[in-house]
Amino acid sequence: MSATTPAPTSEQRTGSGRITARARARAVNSALWHNPAIRAYVALALGIVCIGFSAIFTKWAGVPGAVSGFYRVAIATVVLALPFVLDLRRRRGGIFTGRVAATEPGRSASLRRLAVWLTALAGLFFALDLGFWNTSLLYTSAANSTLLGNTSTLWVSLGAALLFHERLKKRFWPGMMLALVGAAIIVGRDAYEHPHFGLGDLLAGLSSVFYAGYLLGTQRARRYVSTLPFMWLSSVVASLCLLAYVVLAGLALAGYTPQQYMALAALGLISHVLGWLAINYSLGHLPAPLTAVTLLSQPVITALLAVPLLGEALTIFQMGGGLLVLAGIYIVNRR
Repeated sequence: MSATTPAPTSEQRTGSGRITARARARAVNSALWHNPAIRAYVALALGIVCIGFSAIFTKWAGVPGAVSGFYRVAIATVVLALPFVLDLRRRRGGIFTGRVAATEPGRSASLRRLAVWLTALAGLFFALDLGFWNTSLLYTSAANSTLLGNTSTLWVSLGAALLFHERLKKRFWPGMMLALVGAAIIVGRDAYEHPHFGLGDLLAGLSSVFYAGYLLGTQRARRYVSTLPFMWLSSVVASLCLLAYVVLAGLALAGYTPQQYMALAALGLISHVLGWLAINYSLGHLPAPLTAVTLLSQPVITALLAVPLLGEALTIFQMGGGLLVLAGIYIVNRR
C-alpha cells in the first residue's frame, strides 16, 4: 500500500498563510515606494511640514526680512556645496537629467542653456519672494503672511494654463477655488477686524507673484536639471541677489544675539535645505498647479504651530477656513 502524505494541520496552514500575507504586504509596500508619484507625495508632505516652520523661525529671528532671507539661502548654499560636488563626481551627465542626454546633439545644447537660465531665474524669483515675504512678517501675523503669500496658487494655475498650455482636469478649478476661499475666510476675518490694508499684507501679496514664478520656473527647470544641482545653483543665485540688496540697503549682517542666530540656522537647515529639497524633488514628478494647491496646507500648519510657539490665537474662522483648504486639496489630488 502506497504511503499517503499527511494533510497539513490547521497551525501549519495558518503559519503558511501568515508568511504569504507578509510576503504580499512587503511586495505591495515595495511596489508603492517604487512608484514615482508616491515618493513625490511623501516628499511633498515632508517639505510642507518643514516650510510650515518658516514663519515661526523668521518671527523668532526678528531681523530685517532681507537679512533672514540671505541667511536662509546662504546657509543652504554652504551646507549643500559638498553634496553638490560629490553628486557631480558621481554623475556622468553633470547637473542635467537623462532627458537632456537623450536628445539629439543640437537640441541637447539648447536645452542645457535653457535649463541653466531657468535655474538662475528661479533663484532670482525665490530671492524676491523671500525678501518681500520675510519683511511682511515684521508687519503682520505669521498666519496672514503665509496665507497671502500662498495666493500664488492662483497665479501658478493661470500661468501653467496660459503660458505653458497645460490642460488641468475639470475638478482642479473647483478644488483650487475652495482652497482659496478657505484662505480668504481667514484673511477676510483679519481684514474685518483691521479694516486698513497694511504694509505687511501688501508685501505678502507681492511675494505671492514671485513665489508663483519660482514654482513655475522650478517645474520647467526640473525637467532637465537634477534635484540637488538645481537646489544648489538656485540657492547661489538667490544668495547673491539678497546679499546685493542687504549691502545696498545698509542692513547689518552681524551683531545679533545667539538666539537669533539659532533661529536663522534653523530657518536655513530645516525650512530651506530639508523642506525645499523635498519640494523640489516632488516638482520633478508632479505638476506645478497641483503642487501649488497642496502647498496651501502650509498656512494651516503654520497657524496651528503659531498657537503654542508664538502665542497667536486660533479663531473659529481660521479653523473653518483651514478645513475648506484641506477639502480643496483633497479634491485636487483625488484620483
